[in-house]
Amino acid sequence: MYKNVYLKRGKEESLKRFHPWVFSGAIQQIEGEPEEGEVVRVLTAEGDFIAVGHWQIGSIAVRVLDFEDRDIDEDYWKRRLQVAYDMRRAIGVASGKGNDTYRLVHGEGDGLPGLVVDVYGKTAVMQAHSVGMHCARHEVAGAVVGVTCGAVENVYYKSETTLPFKADLGQENGFIIGGSRDDVAVENGLKFHIDWLKGQKTGFFVDQRDNRSLLERYAKGRTVLNMFCYTGGFSVYAMRGGAASVHSVDSSSKAVDLTRANVELNFPGDARHEAYAEDAFKFLDAMDSRYDLIVLDPPAFAKHKDALRQALKGYTRLNAKAFSKIRPGGILFTFSCSQVVSKDNFRTAVFTAAAQSGRKVRILHQLHQPADHPVNIYHPEGEYLKGLVLYVE
Repeated sequence: MYKNVYLKRGKEESLKRFHPWVFSGAIQQIEGEPEEGEVVRVLTAEGDFIAVGHWQIGSIAVRVLDFEDRDIDEDYWKRRLQVAYDMRRAIGVASGKGNDTYRLVHGEGDGLPGLVVDVYGKTAVMQAHSVGMHCARHEVAGAVVGVTCGAVENVYYKSETTLPFKADLGQENGFIIGGSRDDVAVENGLKFHIDWLKGQKTGFFVDQRDNRSLLERYAKGRTVLNMFCYTGGFSVYAMRGGAASVHSVDSSSKAVDLTRANVELNFPGDARHEAYAEDAFKFLDAMDSRYDLIVLDPPAFAKHKDALRQALKGYTRLNAKAFSKIRPGGILFTFSCSQVVSKDNFRTAVFTAAAQSGRKVRILHQLHQPADHPVNIYHPEGEYLKGLVLYVE
């Protein structure tokens, strides 16, 4: 029997609008002392059921799993994972035809807050961002293999750095199901080595798939600079798009090595590509004006609201350098993956940079995360990736 959490009078309004978080300040009383990660029932001050979810320590006290009074058991996980998989099949990313790389579960966007599952060929990489999802990891892993009807054979659990450190779970990364050394996955017909063991996130930035395809359309004959290249995704697409040359830059030598390996995997011996392990700002300062297609896809400059002001300064500075160096008629792909930076915040930072450069700039596209990273309409906070494609006279 799940313990009950009672809300203060009137604090159920956001839940009636299906927002999936219960904040600690909204709670009046709790029956017993639930452990972090335990499933609890959320009731109004009058005792009416309103939601069921995972209890956790912090400002978000409950992450809602369901607004119906149901058991969170093995059958529940199978149902929720089946819905997620069916959606990916419906939009074509899980068809297996030239693409076996996609996000199967995107947290609140799939009604599974605290859970991320990315599929790379026959291996799914699972991350828990809450203790509740950590506790359910074995049931979730089994459901992933089950709903994909064997297309996924291995499940690698990678949550050492994503779980709340105060929970002190002693978690180690490793395979929950199976085990595979085959680290090559296919995205839109291109092959990539996926470093799920030591790479950032789950090993690859699946959320830029559609934006990489868009860049491919603009790459023909251009001199391309891919800043913050990580695994070289944009670089490989630019190569296939017919770029005259592609330069990849990242401060991490391991990222540069992985980029070189991915280019070699698709374009062996192709002399158009060069890679540099250098600081982005120093590289932009020192470079000449040879590039007419530049990609700026930095890591999150702000992970919390207190860092927002400095982050916006960082985006302005970075984009101003690109505007000052890009050739006339050049195209700039610029992004922010910081959730606390709104679309308006980001656009203002880029506009400020354009004004500082004195260049004439036009918006060609406004970019966002792809369909396998859905935004729950009741949880707009899930919209984190924003980007602009700009034409610079």
